[in-house]
Amino acid sequence: MNRERKLSASMSLTQFDHGYWYATELKEFADELGIPSAARLRKDELERAIKQFLRSGTIVPPAKLNPVARTRSRRRDVDLGLRLDRRVVRYTNDVVTKEFLEREAVKLAPAFRPRSGAKYRLNRWREEQLQNDVELTYRDVVAEYVRLTQSAERFARVPHGRYINFMSDFLARQPGATKAEAIKAWQSLKKMDCPKTYRDWTAARSRKPGATKAEAIKAWQSLKKMDCPKTYRDWTAARSRKP
Repeated sequence: MNRERKLSASMSLTQFDHGYWYATELKEFADELGIPSAARLRKDELERAIKQFLRSGTIVPPAKLNPVARTRSRRRDVDLGLRLDRRVVRYTNDVVTKEFLEREAVKLAPAFRPRSGAKYRLNRWREEQLQNDVELTYRDVVAEYVRLTQSAERFARVPHGRYINFMSDFLARQPGATKAEAIKAWQSLKKMDCPKTYRDWTAARSRKPGATKAEAIKAWQSLKKMDCPKTYRDWTAARSRKP
């Protein structure tokens, strides 16, 4: 992505979606637009509010502040000492808390193995429970974490989790690829002027300036035999899969 592009109230939704914006940029821009409590919103909440403005010119404040914003004045749970029977009040995604979850998960399920995307969904589940005034303990959080990692169901796509979805698609469609390779690919995608999806990453990488009509016809003939939609993006995605 061209980092000279700036967030602007006059930009289009496409320009916004094709860029990669850091949380600090989004907070500053949301403040300029007059979005309430911008400093207390998560990145996905900021993106949703900004896209609403770019789409309609209206500002719709969040119905409820997320639990993280409501408890920032309280002491962190980790500073009080983590244990299974401690009530979740101010949860933090720090190293100590993550290690606690992993350690207790293994105790609960000896065959436990981390799963890409599980922690993201655990955080959203926890926030949803707290927003609905459900009292949680860390035992509940560990149990849900284990359930998410052991579920045989494929995770539903995250509406605003472009990084999560990209990582999931990359690892699923590139057999044998490592997490480090997926992260490297994501870093390159962030700089590209295109939607932040796996299909657009493969399409951008495969573009060949100066290609001939004969090469295009050959590519079309190969696409006709593939079990996928007959689009350029799907052709590039199919070609990029490792055997």
